[in-house]
Amino acid sequence: MMTWRPQYRSSKFRHVFGKAATKENCYDGVPITRSVQDNHFCAVNPRFVAIITECAGGGAFLVLSVHHTGKVDPHHPRVSGHRGNVLDIKWNPFNDFCIASCSEDTTVKVWEIPPHGVLKNLTVPWKELQGHSRRVGIIEWHPTANNILFSTAYDYQVMIWNLDSTEQVIKNPIRTIKHHTDVVLSMSFNTDGSLLATTCRDRKVRLMEARSGNVLQEANCKTHKASKVLILGNMKMLFTSGTSRYNDRQIALWDQDDLSVPLLLENLDGSSGVLFPFYDADTHMLYLAGKGDGNIRYYEISSEKPYIHYLTEYRSHSPQKGMGVMPKRGLDVSSCEVFRFYKVVTVKSLIEPLSMIVPRRSESYQEDIYPMTAGNRPALTAEEWLSGLEKGPVLMSLKPGSELTEPLSEMKGLANSQDTRRSQSRPGMLQLSYIQDQLEATKEASDRAEDDRSRTPVSNGDDLVLCSPPRTENELRLKFLKQQEEIRRLRELLNQRDVRVKQLELEIKNIKNSQTQS
Repeated sequence: MMTWRPQYRSSKFRHVFGKAATKENCYDGVPITRSVQDNHFCAVNPRFVAIITECAGGGAFLVLSVHHTGKVDPHHPRVSGHRGNVLDIKWNPFNDFCIASCSEDTTVKVWEIPPHGVLKNLTVPWKELQGHSRRVGIIEWHPTANNILFSTAYDYQVMIWNLDSTEQVIKNPIRTIKHHTDVVLSMSFNTDGSLLATTCRDRKVRLMEARSGNVLQEANCKTHKASKVLILGNMKMLFTSGTSRYNDRQIALWDQDDLSVPLLLENLDGSSGVLFPFYDADTHMLYLAGKGDGNIRYYEISSEKPYIHYLTEYRSHSPQKGMGVMPKRGLDVSSCEVFRFYKVVTVKSLIEPLSMIVPRRSESYQEDIYPMTAGNRPALTAEEWLSGLEKGPVLMSLKPGSELTEPLSEMKGLANSQDTRRSQSRPGMLQLSYIQDQLEATKEASDRAEDDRSRTPVSNGDDLVLCSPPRTENELRLKFLKQQEEIRRLRELLNQRDVRVKQLELEIKNIKNSQTQS
């Protein structure tokens, strides 16, 4: 005869708790979009927060410095080049100054954000992708290859784009995947980007080769209507959230190599809002945030039965319409933060940061909860990926003081590409407006840098150039020196401009003199 014994699981994430930001550390007064699309509406990186907004006569989104908290100016400049509502936005994982947006106007646009933020309305994109025949609902960047973007629209097609193309308007995707018989509801890559999973309104979950689009597995479970899918890192499992045949909200777990029957099927509740799943491969934690809910459930995933272990839930009275997620390299490791959401709260016109924290007494860096994680360096160029190469992500350590990759220098190449194109049409002329913009920004930045020692690293103001909060005095000093170097460089450019202007004035004067003499 078996005796009943309670089963205990030891887990370092058993007591993870959610900590919402104070009102002054939220983004207040944001005119959030009224779109009914089941997307996140918010995208975040360590420098900027982007939010899709409501506006008349086309689609637009706001880009704010991540530290520009508090009340947002209602006339804050926007990125507003679309002719229809913006439906999805995603930051380039390898460039903090590059963001893609898709819209009801059937286009995808890729934007360059200036280092000091959006100071005037941005209407001209870096790239425009024209290929879809109906509104484009979802975009995803490839997780390891640089400048490869996937998009899917209401024409039932998934298109793969190579942004390394020299054209500003790209009309031909490098590949079009046409297996879907209805609207694609979500897309997810595995860690190295070799596999792509999709859910579709035809009730099927498809797992395919990302590059060729060949379908490897197909799930057609009549008792589970999946709306969102995630490939769980390298665990060889898929997670889907959706509804049961009785319209209860339901989650399912699948074996990546056999999608005929789910490994696990569980009903959650009778609410109607879509469940947004988020997975952290470093901690094996899964978060479930329901649209219109105030709570976020979180679980731990294991490779053995029962696979999904419920931890607890974060409760709040503020219902979320969407969610942004900060990449791992933007987290505050000194407070043992393992995940950070940016809740889109429409009823309050608020974007509320929410930190998930592992309670620890020690203030030292916790190696066990911060393994090496995907950084901001691509493992492959677009050309290498297209030629057939596969590589896992380039990893980085989150330990303070370890060498962090700086995307700014790479970004200069991208941001200046537009200026290079302009200057080619006017040989010999430096980009005066760009230099003036840069000089204004760095003057403000230098004023801030001079009093950096007397203020806390994270401010309530808009940090124009330095957006990730410094952790140590050495890091602060290094940022200050970098700023000084940037100011010196810009002054040199300005001097060069002045010299060139004087030369041109002299040439004009000589031409006028020669004309009067003749």
